[in-house]
Amino acid sequence: MNSNTRQTTAYRSHSSFWRRTPAFTPTEIDYAFSGDTLDSFDNASISPSLKPHTSNHVAAPASQQNSDSIIASLPHEASPKQQQLSLPDHQAGTTDGSIPAGINASGLENAKIYDGANTSADDPVMQKFHAVLSSTNIDIEQLQKLSWKGIPGKYRCTAWRLLMGYLPLNASRRELTIQRKRKEYDDWVGQTFSRGEDSLDRILWHQIRIDVPRTMPGSPIFQNNRIQRSLERVLYCWAVRHPASGYVQGINDLLTPFYYVFIEPHIPQISQYANPDTKEPADDLNNLLDALDDSAIGAVEADSFWCLTKLLDGIQDNYTHAQPGIQRQIVKLKELVARIDGALAAHLDSEGVEFIQFAFRWSNCLLMREMNLTSTIRMWDTYLAEPDGFSGFHTYVCAAFLLKWSKELLKLDFQKLMMFLQNPPTTGWGIKDVELLLSEAYMYKCLYHDSPSHYSTGVAGARR
Repeated sequence: MNSNTRQTTAYRSHSSFWRRTPAFTPTEIDYAFSGDTLDSFDNASISPSLKPHTSNHVAAPASQQNSDSIIASLPHEASPKQQQLSLPDHQAGTTDGSIPAGINASGLENAKIYDGANTSADDPVMQKFHAVLSSTNIDIEQLQKLSWKGIPGKYRCTAWRLLMGYLPLNASRRELTIQRKRKEYDDWVGQTFSRGEDSLDRILWHQIRIDVPRTMPGSPIFQNNRIQRSLERVLYCWAVRHPASGYVQGINDLLTPFYYVFIEPHIPQISQYANPDTKEPADDLNNLLDALDDSAIGAVEADSFWCLTKLLDGIQDNYTHAQPGIQRQIVKLKELVARIDGALAAHLDSEGVEFIQFAFRWSNCLLMREMNLTSTIRMWDTYLAEPDGFSGFHTYVCAAFLLKWSKELLKLDFQKLMMFLQNPPTTGWGIKDVELLLSEAYMYKCLYHDSPSHYSTGVAGARR
């Protein structure tokens, strides 16, 4: 394939995915909170006024580190056996590409996986979460430490709002704060949509109305009409209050984990419908969603708005003009892969594959298009517990994700590489696959982060 054809393919791949609506003029609001962070309001009292509107619109080089110290530094509590890092076939970690002594590939078979189903009161991890979340003043560092290896479904709604910094950690301030923030959002929705669709920014509204039905297209939850109208309100209100970036395709994907996690306490059965391969009748779910009280939908919608806002504030450069945040992540990813697996980096280069052709979406949508919703939510448990989880740590996750397929990719030419990378074989992935990916990413972070030779474009550290 000649260079012109490859460049054309790259351009189409990039431009077809990334389209931007014009910037908007409303003043961006400052929603910074006073005090700490949040608390347990899974079934908090909800102001009667919080109802959705129903109008027709709606260090030293890492390779020199003692590997035992790397294992001991895992940010989650586990037995020594559970803390063994699992590696894929392309093990790495030293400057010559060999495996540091003490790190094995035993996997995470003995690690405790929390996917929402385990709610036994006798479970020691459940007890730890209960103790932390029942405190008058939440110990956020302890919560982060517990959350790194997965949050039990019973506590995820509370834990996510705490980890996002949505509400005060102090119990005496929680109820008033959550009522105030929900009312504030409710007032914005009322002001924004009270005059009908004709008063809205037509280009922005049109783009959101197109994108929302495409959001999680295989999930019956997000194909429900009532939920789609709710998502539209959140996205529009966010966009007009953040004119520096405006609405960008991909933001709609980032909203869905919050919305799902926050609505689950109201409809516990919803977990049966999370992923596209569900065998449950969609009509049953629609009946449950349509019967949900307006005040509950209003609370879910408001909480999702504030947490989405907090998330995007931390990765704002990903969505401003020229997307500098994503560009930096892709550069780092390319250099990191060259550092760890020079053979794969050289093969991609020789075939004319540019990282932006596949990694742009990985950064823009945080790998949500490559995984099902359950896997995404488990990954976000760790991201919320990691410093700079949605940008810095995510780059290591993308590296681990790419390197996972190294053997297969080395056998493919340009066209097959592009087809593979744009549609990786993750259909059958479950929680354990995500756990393995996260452990590999954490290993790479420990081995290469802040290393003087970290983002080297050379291949001296290529794996053998």
